[in-house]
Amino acid sequence: MYPIVKKEKLADRIYLMDVKAPRVAASCLPGQFVIVKIDEEGERIPLTICDYDRENGLITIVFQTVGASTERMARDLEEGDAFEDFVGPLGQPSELCLEKNLEETKKKNIVFIAGGVGTAPVYPQVKWLEEHGVKTTVIMGSRTKDLLFFVDKMEAVASDLHVTTDDGSYGFHGMGTNQLQALVDEGRTFNHCVAIGPMIMMKFVCKLTKELQIPTIVSMNPIMVDGTGMCGACRLVVGDEVKFACVDGPEFDGHKVDFDQAMARQTQYKTEEGRAKLALEEGDSHHGGCGHCGGDE
Repeated sequence: MYPIVKKEKLADRIYLMDVKAPRVAASCLPGQFVIVKIDEEGERIPLTICDYDRENGLITIVFQTVGASTERMARDLEEGDAFEDFVGPLGQPSELCLEKNLEETKKKNIVFIAGGVGTAPVYPQVKWLEEHGVKTTVIMGSRTKDLLFFVDKMEAVASDLHVTTDDGSYGFHGMGTNQLQALVDEGRTFNHCVAIGPMIMMKFVCKLTKELQIPTIVSMNPIMVDGTGMCGACRLVVGDEVKFACVDGPEFDGHKVDFDQAMARQTQYKTEEGRAKLALEEGDSHHGGCGHCGGDE
């Protein structure tokens, strides 16, 4: 069991939990994720590692209530309760946050664009970079002021923070893409972008950064089941290759991701009929090909 030592409501339908998971905390890096399970009958829920405390064996997760399982997490789990399963770290860490890449990373002029709950996975990357002497510009946005969180925490680690709201209730009036364009129009230059948020937001960030010729990394969050590449649920098309977000990602070259296919698949995969249709359309590539399992055998 993995006890919850802290629970906090950050904004409307957005919650933070600190969970005691020493083995995960000992080896995780920014960019990786965990899969949690409330109890024996609960759904497996993938959540990005928002922060970690190696000394105390704690992992911080942030989640938004979007379905029955996350509603149960928010409603039924309190400090002192525990998750039955807390599996991780899963996925590949951010290339920016690897010691072997540090000298190359220091040469980059990096802009992060976080949309909504995407602020949670952006924070540990920006924090790691700040601790290693790398300056960053961060654009974090939300639909409205009431959904913003981590403004103070992000301000403490980002070299230059810009907060946006779609409705203009706080900070810059507009979306993250509008703020990025405004900075470029002012003469700012960037040679690396990381965009994390809803798929539709990442799609339009990539559309803009492609025009601006800024290489862009996105963190993909498709439906996942096992987190090991065996189920094939998180299948993506990146360039001319089939990838699986849980083992090959979650970070990919945003200019190569087929967002339209990913969003359509996300919707279809939720129904049995949709899954059958995808299996027919995708043929041999529907499952397998990740190198971590034997396909449908």
